[in-house]
Amino acid sequence: MTTTAEHTRSDPGTPLAPGLAGHALATDPAVEAAVEAIVARVAEHSRTITDARPPLAGASASFEDLVQRAEAVKGRPLLYRYIGSGIGNGALVELADGSVKWDMICGIGVHAFGHSHPELIRAQARASVEDVAKSGNLMTNFAAYRFGEKLLELARRNSRLSEVFITTSGAMANESALKVCYQKNHPAGRVLAFKNCFMGRSVTMAQIGDSHAGREGIPLTTQVDYMPFWNEQAVDEVGGKRRFIDHCVWRLDQYIERYPNQHACFIFELVQGEGGFNTAPREFFKALMDVCRSKGIAIWDDEIQSFGRTRKMFAYETYDLGDYVDVFCVGKMTQACATMWTQEYKPKPGLLSGTFTGSGTDFAVGTRILEMLDEGTGGQPYYGDDGLIAKHHAAFREQVKALMDKHPGWFPPAPFCKELVGGEGGMMRFTPFGGDKARVMATCKACFEEGVILFWCGHGPYHVRMLPPIGVMKLEDWPRVFAVVEKALTRVAG
Repeated sequence: MTTTAEHTRSDPGTPLAPGLAGHALATDPAVEAAVEAIVARVAEHSRTITDARPPLAGASASFEDLVQRAEAVKGRPLLYRYIGSGIGNGALVELADGSVKWDMICGIGVHAFGHSHPELIRAQARASVEDVAKSGNLMTNFAAYRFGEKLLELARRNSRLSEVFITTSGAMANESALKVCYQKNHPAGRVLAFKNCFMGRSVTMAQIGDSHAGREGIPLTTQVDYMPFWNEQAVDEVGGKRRFIDHCVWRLDQYIERYPNQHACFIFELVQGEGGFNTAPREFFKALMDVCRSKGIAIWDDEIQSFGRTRKMFAYETYDLGDYVDVFCVGKMTQACATMWTQEYKPKPGLLSGTFTGSGTDFAVGTRILEMLDEGTGGQPYYGDDGLIAKHHAAFREQVKALMDKHPGWFPPAPFCKELVGGEGGMMRFTPFGGDKARVMATCKACFEEGVILFWCGHGPYHVRMLPPIGVMKLEDWPRVFAVVEKALTRVAG
């Protein structure tokens, strides 16, 4: 589904003309009263959840049954014994065993406004009365286009992106982006990407992603050339920032010289996600993008994990690189996923389609999330050097550094890792136990058992990562979260 409409704020009511049955349903006061009753009742139950707690004894038998049923469906044990009860309160979520945990990973960045947020419950309830659950590229209600309009409105502030294709997952958004790049730069068939990148779980994206486990047993039919990502330790070893950038430009030139006119695109994760929440200075990206622009290689910005979490809404805004971006992907936090492009990369009819684009609730909730991110909360913006995201990142670093001062033995040097606390904005990571894979994974699982849900990232060293619910996280929550993290680290440290 491609949207090209001009800047518009999403309509909080209905775009339908009076006289339609659909208009009558959308404006029915009885339906609206029922929606508000649902919101109020959810809020009443949600307010009873106030802190982390262990499982409830009376729920253990039914929970074990649910876990066994879930594992039978999957055919393997659950990585975390997480089955939600269907309710939470902001950064806290209740599980079906009665435990309550701090959700600091949010489904790998999906639930930026936490659990049972009244605005999102309201959007879901309103959308749930529409005639079908799923929309598609052939037939759809207008909610999908309203979502696309809002996304375009925000993206166009600081980029040349002009249209959006809505799809069902981040991997499919990336597949669409690759098709757009291939078609524009046909017959070029090679791809440039950074070391440790992650692109998704489809056959093609697994081949591009720099993870052996993600592509083991898959025939390698996509030709990928990997570039080094920024690394502070390597910068020091080669003699400074300029020398490292010059070396990387030289590496890029070598690939282009070896395979002239064969590279369709260079995929940029401006903040690497699965690769370790790695960041880089603007001049590093700009130098590589300048080469790509001079050679007609598409600059593809993958922000499926980073969107909404950097100091500005789009990572390309944070780095002031919007003018360079030819193709762009977004997902996770937006609920619906999308591929965007400039007019120069407009695909031909027939290249992009699909039976499903998502559900009406995806689009309604996604639109409201975009609005809420743009509006801020309580009179405070999320974005900017003094925005809430920057404040949360500072609070996170303060907590980790306090742990490092208190327990220096837990934080020995890690290879290829100059700083043991890092990330960008709402993408946060720290590196205990020298980045040892087994101990970092054990830390994450111990945190889950103690009452904080987080995950790992990186490929040696490994890091503990957090993607907290930045829309509802409170600054005063950080000491409570890290009190639990300290208990888990104590267990792993022995």
